[in-house]
Amino acid sequence: MLTDYHLHLRSDALTATAAEHFTQANAERYRAAAGERGIAELGVSEHVYRFRQALAVWRHPFWLEQARDDLDAYCAFVREQTDLRLGIEADFVAGGEEKMGTLLAARDFDYVVGSVHFLRDRAVDMDDYSVWQTARSPEEVWRRYFQTLGEAAGSGLFDVIAHPDLVKVWGRERPRPEGDLRRYYELALAGIADSGVAVELSTAGLRKRAAEMYPAPVFLQMCVDAGAPVALSSDAHRPEDVGAGYEHALALLERLGVGELCIFERRQRRLAAIGPSDPAVPSDPAVRDDPAVPGDPAVPGDPAVPGAPAQGESSQAGAT
Repeated sequence: MLTDYHLHLRSDALTATAAEHFTQANAERYRAAAGERGIAELGVSEHVYRFRQALAVWRHPFWLEQARDDLDAYCAFVREQTDLRLGIEADFVAGGEEKMGTLLAARDFDYVVGSVHFLRDRAVDMDDYSVWQTARSPEEVWRRYFQTLGEAAGSGLFDVIAHPDLVKVWGRERPRPEGDLRRYYELALAGIADSGVAVELSTAGLRKRAAEMYPAPVFLQMCVDAGAPVALSSDAHRPEDVGAGYEHALALLERLGVGELCIFERRQRRLAAIGPSDPAVPSDPAVRDDPAVPGDPAVPGDPAVPGAPAQGESSQAGAT
């Protein structure tokens, strides 16, 4: 089984509309590209801040500018007009966990991808609202980023933690701290280990200034050693990027001894053996239940290659 759960049908351009991107024809272009690369399990996870309902969670100026679509119409389109898994990429908003949990629990997503794009109200991966303009040092940014990543992982909101070291997205344009970076990765590790959340291996960084996958091999090894399962994605914003760079990702997983990937349905996680195949079904012997998953998604308060961004992407360094 090969998967690509983190992809976007909608362009990052502010002028882009749901009407032109949420179509059967566009979904089929992504499906065709996936088929050519042996990817059977495909899902879409649009940014939560694209949707007006997200303003009930956070009213950051960037979200106010971006929130133009209807979340329920998006969900209905994916469920009724495509064969894609229904996902969402939801930002971790410190202090907004209960509101985000309510928004997510009200929809029947197959999975929720959690991401850290902001440290409080300052952005990690775009020039507007940039944390790099106000931070005293790279060490401060990295420390705050991985502390926040650990909080996101431990929140119980997400099934997958996306591009776990996105903070490196700028490559040489934003210097990294000196020395062994594991001291930063360790800040997030307890949240990842204790929650049982899956960690995304994303090839998107190969297409960004970072020119490497997310996360760094040593960070991924730390997560795997801590018991985290792996979700494989490309973070494609156009069909030709679906599964891009997977040969590098698969080589890394083999080197780390990872032989299974996460698959999701209705917030339930299973593990499937890595390899091109037909879509898995529950009776497939290569697919097994993941005992680390308790069942219903948690709701806060509930006891129970280097280069420029691709055409159509925003000026965000991450555009994730």
